[in-house]
Amino acid sequence: FFQAEDGIRDRDVTGVQTCALPIFMYSRRKFIRQTGILGVAGAFVAKSSWASAFAKTNLPAPGLQLFTLMSEIDNDTVGTLQKVASYGYKNIETAFSKQSGIYGRKPKEFKSLLSDMGMQWRSHHVIGGAIKLPPGYKMPTGADGKPMMMPAMKNLTDNSQELIDTVAEGGIPYIVCANIPVNTGDSIKQAAEVLQKAGEQAKKAGLQLVYHNHANEFTSIDGIVAYDYFLSQINADILKMELDLGWAFKAGKNPVDIFNQHPGRFPLWHVKDMTADGAIVAFGEGTYDFTSTFKNASKSGLQYFFIEQDFPKKPFESIQSSIQKFEIFKNTL
Repeated sequence: FFQAEDGIRDRDVTGVQTCALPIFMYSRRKFIRQTGILGVAGAFVAKSSWASAFAKTNLPAPGLQLFTLMSEIDNDTVGTLQKVASYGYKNIETAFSKQSGIYGRKPKEFKSLLSDMGMQWRSHHVIGGAIKLPPGYKMPTGADGKPMMMPAMKNLTDNSQELIDTVAEGGIPYIVCANIPVNTGDSIKQAAEVLQKAGEQAKKAGLQLVYHNHANEFTSIDGIVAYDYFLSQINADILKMELDLGWAFKAGKNPVDIFNQHPGRFPLWHVKDMTADGAIVAFGEGTYDFTSTFKNASKSGLQYFFIEQDFPKKPFESIQSSIQKFEIFKNTL
């Protein structure tokens, strides 16, 4: 999403982790061998001693960050969510909307709407400070071909208690700071103060404050790396992290190394894939290899992950393709 005061994103691919083939592909020989085994022994999987070798990795059900559907959801909230449910998503993370409340509904009403469709509302994104778009930036176009218009949004710097009360009303566990200005050393320190205060307010309300990264939090600015600063200056019970895997990879970071340094502090993930030239694409269509990251999910403290693609041209095709390819990928773990 928009990075307050420090630009949207560059398109270099420093630190991109690549794999020789898409993660969801098998060789013909491996496929024949595995399907042959299953054909002979499939009827005995439940009772066989080797059944666990073929069991799916113990991961939470696939989730979706609704920012992926920003161009669609305000036009038909119910219809959009019905499609999301039909594709198999179970966990939902909400974001910004042109409507009041949560996509035009009160928090409890929205939570009930999801529940009736077989989905659960898990977390909600808010911004940390007022958004300032970089000079010359043009808003992306919506489904109607016109530039998207965003209303003025409340933020944690100026409206923390109000935002926390809204999320608490919905009875969900996490409120997520989607971004906050970190373009100078002083702004990083100020951001930590905002997060400390909001995290304490969230804790009193029965919520957990979580911080979502872009790539720039991993860059040293005035001798301070924002991501490291937040982790070191704010206690884990006050602030946890939603690691956006795509942006971490782009910044040249290995998520497993981050998990090892701060085990259990990453209850939420964003699963975002990118091409070699930096374009954000549907899961499985980019160059990132998520295998080792998902194999270390328990070390991270993962509770929920959310597939996300910023401004896809065909959002419904994107989220359907992403979950299909993720299910194939999961079976390779």
